[in-house]
Amino acid sequence: MAYDAVNMEDWQIAEAAEANMPSPDEWRDKLGLQRDELLAYGRIAKLDFLKIINRLKDKPDGKYIEVTAITPTPLGEGKSTTSVGLMEGMGKRGVNVGGCLRQPSGGPTMNVKGTAAGGGNSLLIPMTEFSMGLTGDINDIMNAHNLAMVALTARMQHERNYTDARLDRLTGMRRLDVDPTNVEMGWIMDFCAQSLRNIVIGLGGSMDGFTMQSKFGIAVGSELMAILSIIRDLADLRERLDNITVAFDKRGKPVYTKDLEVGGAMTAWMRNTINPTLCSTVEYQPLMVHAGPFANIAVGQSSIIGDRVGLKLFDYHVTESGFAADIGFEKFWNVKSRYSGLKPHVSVLTTTIRALKMHGGGPRVVAGLALPDEYTKENVDLVEKGLANMIHHINTIRTSGINPVVCINSFHTDTKDEIAAVRKAAEAAGARCATSSHWADGGDGALEFADAVIDACKEDNEFDFLYPLEMKLRDRVEKIAKVVYGADGVSWTPDAEAKAKKLEDDSQYDDYATMMVKTHLSLTHDPTLKGVPKGWTLPIRDVLIYSGAKFLCPCAGTISLMPGTSSSPAFRKVDVDVNTGKVSGLF
Repeated sequence: MAYDAVNMEDWQIAEAAEANMPSPDEWRDKLGLQRDELLAYGRIAKLDFLKIINRLKDKPDGKYIEVTAITPTPLGEGKSTTSVGLMEGMGKRGVNVGGCLRQPSGGPTMNVKGTAAGGGNSLLIPMTEFSMGLTGDINDIMNAHNLAMVALTARMQHERNYTDARLDRLTGMRRLDVDPTNVEMGWIMDFCAQSLRNIVIGLGGSMDGFTMQSKFGIAVGSELMAILSIIRDLADLRERLDNITVAFDKRGKPVYTKDLEVGGAMTAWMRNTINPTLCSTVEYQPLMVHAGPFANIAVGQSSIIGDRVGLKLFDYHVTESGFAADIGFEKFWNVKSRYSGLKPHVSVLTTTIRALKMHGGGPRVVAGLALPDEYTKENVDLVEKGLANMIHHINTIRTSGINPVVCINSFHTDTKDEIAAVRKAAEAAGARCATSSHWADGGDGALEFADAVIDACKEDNEFDFLYPLEMKLRDRVEKIAKVVYGADGVSWTPDAEAKAKKLEDDSQYDDYATMMVKTHLSLTHDPTLKGVPKGWTLPIRDVLIYSGAKFLCPCAGTISLMPGTSSSPAFRKVDVDVNTGKVSGLF
């Protein structure tokens, strides 16, 4: 049964659907799990991935479906909604389908973007738990990350206060001689708190810490979250948490978490995060949630672990990549798939009439403000002018060897002629195309979409990476910029180029992934440039080193690791019924 998505809020739909959501015991039977493979957490459960993988190791994998999008408006174009809608549509066709999405950050949830649960009749439940911490993975990551900073700053204080002999006598530790002006790591919290971007810590006396400049980032931008998304097991996590670069010493040498002897305790905090959490769609398809790294400052994918489990449990497994194909799909293609060894069968390109109008020259779209009339009234000319952005992303996906399925995530204001223009252009560019009304109609509105994806999964593809690991860092960035973004080339600041040369000359970085850091609102580094800009150069101002994740992160333009809260944030509408304890106002 589809709910009245036009007149009901998402939290109201979720509340109605949750009344009949399968219990952990029912999920165990439905998915054919052993008793010790499912760990109940109230209405939801974690899956013991290692036990499941070991038991099903000889079972063939299901079909692997990735969902991405065209360059979005600041409102987002509904990748999560489309992912859930696809599962619901395939469920209506009677196939064994499931998926894995990222866990939402409290920052966007309490700001202007809202949760990442989808929407309308294409929604993940239980919505409140999903939106507000779930089974505690983000909290565990915050504790592990901040423990590393506690270890670092305490060590710096003690090294300042004690002689070498006393330091050795009291602690048995060697002097690390950390350079306080070259600390790589900062603190994290899971809100958008612009006032914490640049701070001074350790004010007071000699027993009040080490006085220095510091910073906060958002939790989902932490290297630890990126690590969770790419690990294969607990041993892999333990090794990576020992190799995070927290700072540099006064000779310019890295100081690692293992030098602080904190990696074991960090792993203890994160030991439970390695198991995916089992949730559901409102039509009761199984839907895992695991990891939640940002896409413009991290890998932007749900976990490799989640995909490995899903491919064993389901005949069709759906995963989503953050933001548009120039960011999310590129990282899925060249980082996640390389690390996992898993080959996708098809990629879905989520497209909206609204975003195409923006790329065609429509008025500025501002989160929290009403859409201008151009976006709610028919304007085929604007749509046609914006189609170049969609075609660019189709070509990016096809460069990987996959023929994509374009999903027109339909709004009630879309017209037949506007939709026809998109379909014609998508098919001319070599993609399948389907219109889907999953937001309004759930699985019944996604049947054409589901059929197109099932049909595409039957085709063989020639999936291959954009570049070999042997390619040097600057050459990789050049290729990504030209092929994926459409740039004429790359310019490096002197400091960034010197850093890149040094990294290229050090063989320990040869197998590091290239993790681009760029705005999601444009193919370029400039979020104001829409469509498919021509005649531009990608500027690289720095290269971040995530030595635990084994990422080198070239930074294009200015990207803050701590977003800001808007003047009209979502938390103003969130409240609790004091009689029932139910949360309202989430979207």
